[in-house]
Amino acid sequence: MPRKVILDVDPGIDDAVALCMALFNPGLEVVAVTAVGGNVPPAQATRNVQVILEQVDPPRWPRIGAASEPDEPLPVDGRHLHGIDGLGGANFEVAELRSRHPSEKVICDAVRADPDSVTIIALGPLTNIARAFQRDPELPIGQIVMMGGAVSGPGNITPTAEFNIYCDPQSARKVFRSRSTKTLIPLDVTNRLVLSYDLFNRLPDESTKVGSFLRKILPPAFRNYRRQFGLEGIHVHDSIALLAAIRPELFTMQEMAGDVETSGNLTTGATVFDRRRVPAWRHNMAVVVDMDTAEVMEQIVRLLSDAARM
Repeated sequence: MPRKVILDVDPGIDDAVALCMALFNPGLEVVAVTAVGGNVPPAQATRNVQVILEQVDPPRWPRIGAASEPDEPLPVDGRHLHGIDGLGGANFEVAELRSRHPSEKVICDAVRADPDSVTIIALGPLTNIARAFQRDPELPIGQIVMMGGAVSGPGNITPTAEFNIYCDPQSARKVFRSRSTKTLIPLDVTNRLVLSYDLFNRLPDESTKVGSFLRKILPPAFRNYRRQFGLEGIHVHDSIALLAAIRPELFTMQEMAGDVETSGNLTTGATVFDRRRVPAWRHNMAVVVDMDTAEVMEQIVRLLSDAARM
């Protein structure tokens, strides 16, 4: 039986790649795709979810959740890497939805329809999940898999903070402290893999919907990564997080006690872990500390190729 998942995303080119992998995976039933502000503002994130679905046209369309405005303005966005629209500036046409349901409501409805059986794969800031818990404090989520934070390495927005956590540290703290089963995939691991242009050439060709879509959105990301970081490739943090959810045997995990700093002048958004010999905090999540990098890369290419054949 396919595993029921909700993909909570802030698309973003890397979110779009992960969605292509998930929407055509026969082992997953994507019951909803919920948008959240992050790489782009909330309205654009909602639009981008619909763009991706229209462009790749999966065999089963999930429910769409619309991103709401955050409690505080987003302190940063990712358009310097992902383009003005978050999808490489491709300027896709889209039929606007007439009726929209907030992402947190869609999450609550989908989880309550099948208690303890739905995994949320959170690839953006944790705003929607924190709001879902605010709506329904006993929400019976099966598992939350989160891309975010850093354990030992530096952040990618500040010296201490990773993008997704930095965008909404208050919500991240609420989710970290929730009683739900959680897995975190931090930058320490996702930074180890770079999708090179040689690997890009192995992706589906333009004769397929998935291939055509990827070949429109990915080249601007390669240019921006080269301009910003001097890298001859791009990071695909969200695709790695998706694989950690569906192929956990490729990853090494360690139980840890984690929290989020919400008010430090230099450390807002930092993920803090009690790794003392005798920790005072109780373990509250599994944290990915290693992966089979070569096999993870092969799986990304394979899943995208499989998606194009559907």
